[in-house]
Amino acid sequence: MPQKKHNIKNKKKWKWLSLLGPGLTTGAADDDPSGIATYAQTGAQFGYGQLWTALYMLPFMTAVQESCARIGLVTGKGITAVVKENYSRPVLYFVVGLVVVANTLNIGADIGAMAAAAQLIIPLPFIALTLLFTTTILLLEIFTSYRVYSHLLKWLALALMAYPVTVFMIDQPWVTVIKATITPHIEFNFAFLFIITGVFGTTITPYMFFWEASQEVEEDRENGFIKNGKLSVGWPEIHAMRKDNTAGMIISEFTTWCILLVAATVLHQNGVHDIKNAADAAKALEPLVHSFPHSGYLAKLIFSIGIIGLGLLAVPVLSGSAAYAVAEAFNWKASLNLKLNKAWGFYTIIIISTLIGLILNFIGVDPVKALIYTAVMNGIAAVPLLYLIIKIATSDRIMGEYKSKLLSKILLWATFLIMASAAISLLIYYIYDL
Repeated sequence: MPQKKHNIKNKKKWKWLSLLGPGLTTGAADDDPSGIATYAQTGAQFGYGQLWTALYMLPFMTAVQESCARIGLVTGKGITAVVKENYSRPVLYFVVGLVVVANTLNIGADIGAMAAAAQLIIPLPFIALTLLFTTTILLLEIFTSYRVYSHLLKWLALALMAYPVTVFMIDQPWVTVIKATITPHIEFNFAFLFIITGVFGTTITPYMFFWEASQEVEEDRENGFIKNGKLSVGWPEIHAMRKDNTAGMIISEFTTWCILLVAATVLHQNGVHDIKNAADAAKALEPLVHSFPHSGYLAKLIFSIGIIGLGLLAVPVLSGSAAYAVAEAFNWKASLNLKLNKAWGFYTIIIISTLIGLILNFIGVDPVKALIYTAVMNGIAAVPLLYLIIKIATSDRIMGEYKSKLLSKILLWATFLIMASAAISLLIYYIYDL
């Protein structure tokens, strides 16, 4: 009898774990190289002053991603396809153009960061490493099935564990940390608004909107919810999606908090207030291996593995979400389950956006700074896209009984207003400084 109960518990555990799909992948991809660089720079520059962002962004981030996932799950279409059916062509082209440009810039920054991180442990030229990573990513994304690829993405999410482990290996002023986590700290100056717009932009970011919605459509197909062109989902599927989404967002924001905290304690408290390169960022992980010989090298190794693993996770998400957007706009076949010759347009966008991102690394922009600037641009680009998502998620005509209810509406509009305020304030301060 005890063995039977144990087996039942194990089955329940694995059943729960099997629910973790697009939400977990999206949450992990949110802490991509751009996110790590932005959070590390924030901790180094402001110390514990922005720890509160990880706590207070969690409900907003969860509400936004739940809405995007619900749109994909209920309609059986990605966000671009829904926009195409319900809004004018100028709105459609604006949305697609914004996503493609933002994602391509992010791809370039992430590839550059992967190469810069790899140089810490591998004595190869920067260009050779960018070519190596680009080729690897394209081969995996194009020539593996969605089932295999989605499982691979889940395992790559484990690369995030280095920062949470480090948090609890070093002495922390926990009273100060808890107070800073709970109490918002706001400054009205360009430096603060710049970095907090970046924090918002790399957390509640455009490519996540499109990716999670499209992956829910893929899940619809995988689970047989779409048959003969008809979609059949109900509240049980909505509840399962919400569990997945909530788990992914909690993991993502906990990791964000850990990166901020590690950078604040290890870097800011020791006089490092500006991260200039990958080696500076890697120093945040030195306490993890301080008792081992060659701890500096080991810290670089762990940092490099994390950046490379998360880059391998994030770049396909970026190029894939851009490809879904374009393919849906022009009625092309779009699915990671289709072979190259069955969805040539979809895969062409993946290839082109990834290659353009690669080329951006040859214009001499510092990889770490490029990550932070990309996060800020995402923070600005997310504002109009959020407005559109709110309109779709709250629409009776589009969502029917599955439209956003009161709590969801409050959180969505609050997210829009907060991010719009940060972006507008930043632009005003920038123009004023000119």
